[in-house]
Amino acid sequence: MTAPRGVPASDPIAGAGPSAESSGPAGGGRGWSWKKTALLVVFVGAIVAFFAFGGHRLLDFGALKANRARLLDFTGKHYALTVLAVAVGYIVMTALSLPQGVLLSLAAGFLLGRWVGAGVVVVAATIGSTLAFLAARYLFADAARRRMGPRLQRLVKGFEEDAFSYLLFLRLVPLFPFWLVNLVPAFTPVTTRTFAAATFIGIIPGSFVFCNLGRRLATLESARDLFDRETLIALALLGILSLAPIAWKKLRSRPETAP
Repeated sequence: MTAPRGVPASDPIAGAGPSAESSGPAGGGRGWSWKKTALLVVFVGAIVAFFAFGGHRLLDFGALKANRARLLDFTGKHYALTVLAVAVGYIVMTALSLPQGVLLSLAAGFLLGRWVGAGVVVVAATIGSTLAFLAARYLFADAARRRMGPRLQRLVKGFEEDAFSYLLFLRLVPLFPFWLVNLVPAFTPVTTRTFAAATFIGIIPGSFVFCNLGRRLATLESARDLFDRETLIALALLGILSLAPIAWKKLRSRPETAP
C-alpha cells in the first residue's frame, strides 16, 4: 500500500497516517495519556490567562493607534528587543490560535518597517502555525479521523490529491480564518514539512500587505479599512493562481476520447 502524494510513509515528523500514535510504544495507544492532558492544560491555561489579564484589550486597534508614538520611541531605543518581542508574541499568538494576528502584523509594519516587519511575521507565523498544527494532531487527530463526516472526508481527499497546492490556496485566499487553516490539516495525512513550506510561502503576500498598511497606521480610521477591495482582489487572484497545478493535473488525467 503506497502513501498518498505529499505523505511519504517514512516521514519521521508527521507520522505514517491515522494509526501513527497507536503504533507507538506500549501504553501510548489511542487512549488519552497524561502527556496529552498536560499539554491541553498548558494551552487552555495560556488562553485563559491572556483574556483574564486583559491581553485582548492591549492588542486592540484603538490601543495600538493611541500608543503609536510611545511604541515608536521604545523601538528607536531598543530595536533588537522590539524585533524579538514581536517575533515571540507572534509565535505565541499563532500557536494558541488567538485572533490578534492582523494587529500584530500592523504593529510589526509600523515599528520595524514593511520589509523587516514582513520577514519577522512570516518566520514567526510559520513557527507558531506549525506548533498549533502539531499540537492539534497530537491531541485530537485520531478522534477526529474516527468521527469525521462526509464533509471532512472530502477535505481530506483534497489534501491527498495535492497537499501543497491545496494548502497554498487556503493560505493565500483571505476567506478562511488563519487559525482554522492551522488546525484542520492536522486531521489529514499532510506532512509537517508540506504544511510548513506551504504556510511559509502562502503567507508572504498577506504579511507584506498588512505590514505595509501598518506604516500608515495613523491614517487608518478603523480595522475595517484594512480590508479594502483592491487588497482582497489581489489576494484572491493569488489564491486562484495557486490552484493552477491542481487544474493542470486534472486536465492531464482526463481520458483521451477516440476520434
